[in-house]
Amino acid sequence: MSDTPTPSHRRRRSLSRRGAIGAAGAATAPGTAPATTAFAASYVGLRWTGDRNGAGIRLSDGNWQQTGTGCATIDGGGAALVAAGEATTYEVRTPEGATDVHTVAIDCTRGPGRTFHVPSEPTRVRGVRYLSRPAWGADESKRYKDGKVNTPEAYYPLQSITVHHTDTPNADPDPAATVRGIYEYHAVTLDWGDIGYHFLIDEAGVVYEGRYSGDDLVPAFDPDGNLVTAFHTAGFNSGNLGIALIGTLVSRPPTDAAKASLIRLIKVIARFKGLDPQAKITYTNPVNGVRKDNETISGHRDWLQTDCPGQTMYDLLGEVRAAAAR
Repeated sequence: MSDTPTPSHRRRRSLSRRGAIGAAGAATAPGTAPATTAFAASYVGLRWTGDRNGAGIRLSDGNWQQTGTGCATIDGGGAALVAAGEATTYEVRTPEGATDVHTVAIDCTRGPGRTFHVPSEPTRVRGVRYLSRPAWGADESKRYKDGKVNTPEAYYPLQSITVHHTDTPNADPDPAATVRGIYEYHAVTLDWGDIGYHFLIDEAGVVYEGRYSGDDLVPAFDPDGNLVTAFHTAGFNSGNLGIALIGTLVSRPPTDAAKASLIRLIKVIARFKGLDPQAKITYTNPVNGVRKDNETISGHRDWLQTDCPGQTMYDLLGEVRAAAAR
């Protein structure tokens, strides 16, 4: 029994716009399939069932961008989100034997229907400043299916904190748009019903509220101090808080501002919930009883086979733990 929802549907209306392979939004695998969008795409997302390795997306520059071990993980398949650079055509390659292949083109800068105001002073809670969901432009209709919340909020005591990178381009000129794109991809294409992380941090050190947790003004937690379940580490989500640094941290380290915000956020959460950032734990999934030995503050790859949070970020986790404990 997993604590990650299964993809099943698609939706309309948002700050982003979506295109798809073929009229039905799906392609038959294995092989390649071209697609044309009616707009300039910011990102192209892909989801499939089968081998995680061997998929790729080719944009107008003619180069295949390989997918496989990025941040997003789904049970029994693979997922990828690739920056499209305003492309209007792209091609998808799927692994041999793949089924249920879905692709989506996302415009997260010129989408219809909503305007939003970024406040001059971010919201502050427990000493951490952050951009709330309304501030970065979250379209809350994405959380709904047939008039009901697609993935109702569930809350459990916090046990661990997991660090990710978003595996999106560095030197991002519009990180709020990237957050909207990730939200569209996670909530709609992967059908998680919301963005998969509890918090995101951009290169300037700005913190973004992630997964919806109610209207009590304390992000990620309910009024009783329990953590809302998100979708960042398949099979180990409940009681596990996910923080994603925006960018790709494979060979490039996080900026000083991003690292400082990560440490500050972890320190505040750890003190709030009485966690020791340098301790080792035995995580127990409250949904299915699965147990795993890990660090209180871990990287995504400590839970699952993935490159996330990137080698340079992973190498800094010891420093982050020590700084958050001081």
